[in-house]
Amino acid sequence: MTAPLSHTHDFLGDQHRQNARKVWLVIALTSVTMVVEIIAGSLFGSMALVADGWHMSTHAAAMLIAAIAYAFARRHSTDPAFSFGTGKLGDLAAFASAVLLALVAALIGWESLHRLAQPVPIDFRQAMVVAAIGLAVNLLSAWVLKDDHHHGHGHGHHEHHDHEHHDHDDHDHQHHAHHGHDNNLRAAYLHVVADALTSVLAIAALLLGQVTGWVWADPLMGIIGALVICHWSWSLIRTTGAILLDSASTEDTLPAAIRHSLEGDETRITDLHVWQVGPGHHAAIIALSSPAPQPPSHYKQKLAHLGGLSHVTVECNPA
Repeated sequence: MTAPLSHTHDFLGDQHRQNARKVWLVIALTSVTMVVEIIAGSLFGSMALVADGWHMSTHAAAMLIAAIAYAFARRHSTDPAFSFGTGKLGDLAAFASAVLLALVAALIGWESLHRLAQPVPIDFRQAMVVAAIGLAVNLLSAWVLKDDHHHGHGHGHHEHHDHEHHDHDDHDHQHHAHHGHDNNLRAAYLHVVADALTSVLAIAALLLGQVTGWVWADPLMGIIGALVICHWSWSLIRTTGAILLDSASTEDTLPAAIRHSLEGDETRITDLHVWQVGPGHHAAIIALSSPAPQPPSHYKQKLAHLGGLSHVTVECNPA
């Protein structure tokens, strides 16, 4: 039996640093807009500008969740206290952001219902200026946060750390340059897109109200926006919740690919577990049964072509 080689469990996405910089850039952009709106609103007596400025502060706070998650994950990426690294910390942050987004949608919906029952006077011109500023900032933020890598791609470079044991139990790390989907970035992106949607709906409602005098159009648009944002947040909650609970995705083709690569010639997989450990990184525990068991390296070699399979444990027992 050979002694295990030391290795790390760095399963961060290959765009981790770049995505972190994007989020900090959006935080800076949002913070500057917030300060300018609060100061301008105070100088010119515009409560709408002041209110939107403070709204921007909550927007920046939501972005801060993503930024802190990126920083913590990077700092502790090689910390042995985390058995499978910190690659899923972004999914935890995204789950929290999705819950926060759902709460914001609920507040928008509640306030809209209240205003629908008890309409209030609206300064259409001033409100449209504020909505236009918010829309411009959010569109720019969405462009910065746009994720150009949605699928994982494996490349030909692998590093194998073989730990053979008497029971043919082995685990292997295959480090690829993956472009895994970053849910932490997706959560930040949804925050700014949701804000942009509310700005678009607000402008449409204000124009309609100014032309027709229908003050109820504004709260009605608020309700529509709240429902759309709730749908987005629920989708993100389901996606990240499944990852946090190590649930197998119905769209994940890795389990079928593993079976196709290993089974045959009376070799059968008796137990298989595949789960995500970071953006573009999956781990697998595989138990095999064969009349003529081979060394773990034999089976790992058969899996070497599978991109996204970064941590593999193989156990082979005689049939």
